[in-house]
Amino acid sequence: MTLPYVEIDGRPADAENLLVPTLTGAYGHFTALQVRAGRVRGLAHHLTRLDRATRELFGPGLDGERVRSLIARALTACGASDAAVRVYVYGPDDAPTPMVVVREPVDMPSTTQSLLSVPYERPVAHIKHLGGFAQAYYGRLAERQGFTEALLTGPGGVVAEGAVTNIAFWDGTSVVWPDRPSLLGVTKAVLEERLPAYGLTSVHREVTLDGLDAYSAAFVTNSRGIAPVGRVDEREFAVDAELMKRVWRAFEEAPWDVIDPG
Repeated sequence: MTLPYVEIDGRPADAENLLVPTLTGAYGHFTALQVRAGRVRGLAHHLTRLDRATRELFGPGLDGERVRSLIARALTACGASDAAVRVYVYGPDDAPTPMVVVREPVDMPSTTQSLLSVPYERPVAHIKHLGGFAQAYYGRLAERQGFTEALLTGPGGVVAEGAVTNIAFWDGTSVVWPDRPSLLGVTKAVLEERLPAYGLTSVHREVTLDGLDAYSAAFVTNSRGIAPVGRVDEREFAVDAELMKRVWRAFEEAPWDVIDPG
């Protein structure tokens, strides 16, 4: 079956049920998963994210087992065991509607990333919501200026997150995540749990553009994986091969969760 493949509340998308996301517009939220052999890392984080955001936006929760069955159903219907999957949740308030979108799998580029700082922070940053116009706008702006992504910052150049990533810095002792409202990405959540076992301290601290000289390396994370950062604006970072090896190992050795336990 040709991808992308879409199911809404367990039914293949058609003109009737596509009215739900069409009419509810940008009010909703989602999570993005990379599925390999019918498994995903950090599944519990994805399910918790969906349930909490659904409760906050609509009132009722979203049962995790229902979500697992909907993802498994969509994967089976399109014959995909490796895929990039997104689960969107729209209204109405009394019956939030999940939509599963299955696309071809994607991985994080292995090349170093360059980030252009921009004066913007996502509203309601703890929710992976659908209001992504500004992120897309600044992301395109960054690309036109020769960067790979935008870096979102607040007043005084306080660093928050990438347009579609979390960012971490290395001060020679600790992995430092910016202490600013941002989305807790699932890859970041998995790493925070696992880095201590690989000899890396993980902390949250205010990071500013003016203070980047305090850090010798940086990397970004999202559902596609992890990549080193080579530049923020004109500030260059060397790739710390040993740091990246340990960070990658912490993530790569994280357990895979079966989506459909049978």
